[in-house]
Amino acid sequence: MDRYWEWIWLAFSLLVLLTDTGFGYSIIEGPRNLTILAGSVAHFNCTVSKGYQVLIWLFNGTPILTVLGNGTPIITNPKYNQDGFQNGTEFTSGLKIFDVQLHDSGEIKCSLQNFQDDKYAFLSVQVNGSLTIKPGNLTVRENQTTEIICEALGWAPAPQISWMVNNITLDNSMYITNQSQGSNGLYNEESILTLTPVTNSTVTCFVAIDALPEPQNETVTLTVYQPPSNSKYQEEMRKASEKKNADRNLETDRHSGQENYAYSPEDARRAGQMTGVPSFSPDNSSLYAPDGDLDVNPASQVSYNGRHDGVQPSRTTAVPINPRKIRNVTHV
Repeated sequence: MDRYWEWIWLAFSLLVLLTDTGFGYSIIEGPRNLTILAGSVAHFNCTVSKGYQVLIWLFNGTPILTVLGNGTPIITNPKYNQDGFQNGTEFTSGLKIFDVQLHDSGEIKCSLQNFQDDKYAFLSVQVNGSLTIKPGNLTVRENQTTEIICEALGWAPAPQISWMVNNITLDNSMYITNQSQGSNGLYNEESILTLTPVTNSTVTCFVAIDALPEPQNETVTLTVYQPPSNSKYQEEMRKASEKKNADRNLETDRHSGQENYAYSPEDARRAGQMTGVPSFSPDNSSLYAPDGDLDVNPASQVSYNGRHDGVQPSRTTAVPINPRKIRNVTHV
């Protein structure tokens, strides 16, 4: 009994298809694959034979727009619309999808309810994120190794990063690129380029995805300077070292002329007895004439360090003008 009703249903379906005025008409040209940036308007065309009754646009199998035989669209979602035009015996429906986003990527189908004649295309929505090159313009010493970082954030799909120095494309073995994907499905990439410049250079980082007509890029300038030559550098360092030592010695001499508080007249007298040279200590009265024989200048008139400024030195020693001659006799 069940098989009987299955045959009845099959026959009825065939009858509907054969009597449908759209049956036998075909799609002349279906939509084509499209890759587009997020936020743009996607366009798909479907050209059919004149006389069709219903044209349906579907996204991932779900109807999104219906176009009647007279070209009038039935709009149920403002995100989708169409531009239709007649060309002789052909009609072209131009589907428009506004403000496409990543989740709009998928299969687009044009159907005349003749499942054998449906035409497919694929929509790929991509996102171009931000691009930064760090640390910016640099001034470096000749032959100084330098790292430059190119940072691409928020891209979909994962972008392709490349480098150019002075308009020469670098081999990818000269830099390292790391990639990660965020929870929002967008990709982040960091590319590190290591250079040892010998002359002024311009460095450019390129980031490319299919939806961009031209790669996005950023450029920095490296200004290279030469260090002083070894001979000149060493001579300057030698002069600086000599001047520093001279200043240090001058400072030492300035503080070295201090009074010897450990001096003792008794030690001087003993030294004189050992060497045979009399000590001129004030305590050795045998070396001085009587008071009448001494001509001692007053303390206020004694020159101190070549000055007569009235400043008395810390110790005043009277020197005899006419010392008495002494003959030593040793009895054996």
